[in-house]
Amino acid sequence: MTDKAAQLIKNIPFSTPVDIVNLVDYEEGRVVSRTLSSKSHVNITLFAFDKDEEISAHTSPGDAMIQVLDGEALINIDGKKIKATKGQVVVMPANVPHSVTACSQFKMLLTVVKQAVAISGM
Repeated sequence: MTDKAAQLIKNIPFSTPVDIVNLVDYEEGRVVSRTLSSKSHVNITLFAFDKDEEISAHTSPGDAMIQVLDGEALINIDGKKIKATKGQVVVMPANVPHSVTACSQFKMLLTVVKQAVAISGM
């Protein structure tokens, strides 16, 4: 058995196949998320967007990769609009404004990878 405090990945069963698209459900008028990992160097989050819902423009300190699991989304990266559908991935570079809007009900796995931070003087 794995020590829960030591787990790097959470909110998903270990040692068994999982249909990841079923780990989040659509909710009318909402964006639903499930965090799978939140560490200093990586965040992995599963999202379900209702049609026309969005995450407004923002920047991220790391490169962010969207893997489309269901539906279709419009991804705006610094003014460049990209439509992405099931099975496709789009990488958004660190520190560049981006937003995500659901063209239909849409599910994605978001992985953000950040530079490791060295702590000096220790």
